[in-house]
Amino acid sequence: MLLPVFLAIVFSIVVFGSYLAMVHGVQQLAAEAARTSVAGLNDAERGNLARAYVGANAAAYPLISADRLTVSTARSGSGANVFVVTVAYDASRSFIYALPTFVPRPPSHIARSAAIRFGGF
Repeated sequence: MLLPVFLAIVFSIVVFGSYLAMVHGVQQLAAEAARTSVAGLNDAERGNLARAYVGANAAAYPLISADRLTVSTARSGSGANVFVVTVAYDASRSFIYALPTFVPRPPSHIARSAAIRFGGF
C-alpha cells in the first residue's frame, strides 16, 4: 500500500533533483560566459568570447549536453554599458523525460541570462 507513494517520492526526488542540477549548470555557464565577455573590445568580440567559453566548459556539467546549448548575446536595453549573455538548453532528450509519467515533469526548455557591466567604472 505504501509502495506507490514511496516510488512517487523517489522518482520526484530524482526528476526534480536532476532538473535543478541542469538549471544550475545553465545558470553557471551564463554567469561565467558573461564574466568572460568583459575582456572583449566590442560586442562581436564579447559574443565570441561568451560562446567560446560555453563551448569549452559545457562538458564540465554531466547532465548537460553541449550540442543542445544555444548562446545569445546582446547589449541590454536598460543600460548602454550592460552586456547580457543568455544560455538556453533543450532538455527534452534528458533521461528524466523517459521516467514514468506519474511524476509531473518540469519544462524541457531551460533559459538563463546573466548581465554584466563593462567599461566606464
